Amino acid sequence: MRGALAAATVCAALLAGCAGDPEDIQSWMEEQTVGMRGAVRPLPEIKIFPVVDYQSPDGPAPFDAVRIEPAKVEKQRIDDPRLNPDRQREPLEAFSLDSLKMVGVMAQDKGVHALIQAGGALYQVRVGNFMGQHHGRIVAITDDTVELQELVEDLAEGWIERNTSLQLQERQEAGK
Repeated sequence: MRGALAAATVCAALLAGCAGDPEDIQSWMEEQTVGMRGAVRPLPEIKIFPVVDYQSPDGPAPFDAVRIEPAKVEKQRIDDPRLNPDRQREPLEAFSLDSLKMVGVMAQDKGVHALIQAGGALYQVRVGNFMGQHHGRIVAITDDTVELQELVEDLAEGWIERNTSLQLQERQEAGK
């Protein structure tokens, strides 16, 4: 009980200190603001530039829509069986060349076959088969490489033929 009475007394004393004369605060504020003046600099003068018409002897104006839109280029039409949408796709065309590994070569009566590992399975391919995602056709098989000719779509020129190869896995690992 004594603690509660002491706390109440302290609170009353603090509240009594806040009840000072508001005129003292007013007079202090007036004294402090006597020498104060606002100092706002004037805005800088706006320079007016002359209007100049753009005149180009040839070509479109710089902000015409013709300059912004890309030029439409006719793509070359290549009559190639690789581009036939009705051609049945071979299993290795679902894989990118980076994921394919050449693991061996076999020679049979009918010719040379390469062994390609993809997705945990082993595939046997020969010249003329397709593989890779860029319409790649096998054009040659040697003891250590499978050479491909791919058709790659180029936005400016249409279809471009690109030669690439897949090397025997042992040779790839030795080169690293």
